[in-house]
Amino acid sequence: MRRTYLAAIIYAALGLLGGLFYREFTKGRGFTGVTQLAIVHTHLLALGLLMMLIVLTLDATLGISGSRSFRWFFLTYNAGLLLTVTMLVVHGTMQVLGQEAGPAIAGIAGLGHILLGVGIVSLLVSLNGPIKGRIAKS
Repeated sequence: MRRTYLAAIIYAALGLLGGLFYREFTKGRGFTGVTQLAIVHTHLLALGLLMMLIVLTLDATLGISGSRSFRWFFLTYNAGLLLTVTMLVVHGTMQVLGQEAGPAIAGIAGLGHILLGVGIVSLLVSLNGPIKGRIAKS
């Protein structure tokens, strides 16, 4: 549970920094268009902070963190989110600077989304045992 709590704190800090970077970088460059940087803040807070708080609650009530599938969730989900957000920052920065992003950036971002999907499936698998146990008791 401690790792999940620390991940929530880190995502909160990164989310706030992402919003600050977006505001200051675009303002400093006089950029007024649409950029991927605008969604870094919300991705980190919603998919990072809020998801970790939800998982922390699930772990406190169901005790899922000891399972192998939970470890897969934690590893792949966090890697996927960090990879996705990194590509948002790279792509958004390139947009502000007036540069074209090639297909490699989209491909790497896609890999991040795949890892997020694997993480979500692993989380659902880790919930299966405790939920079955609760159903059997009722």
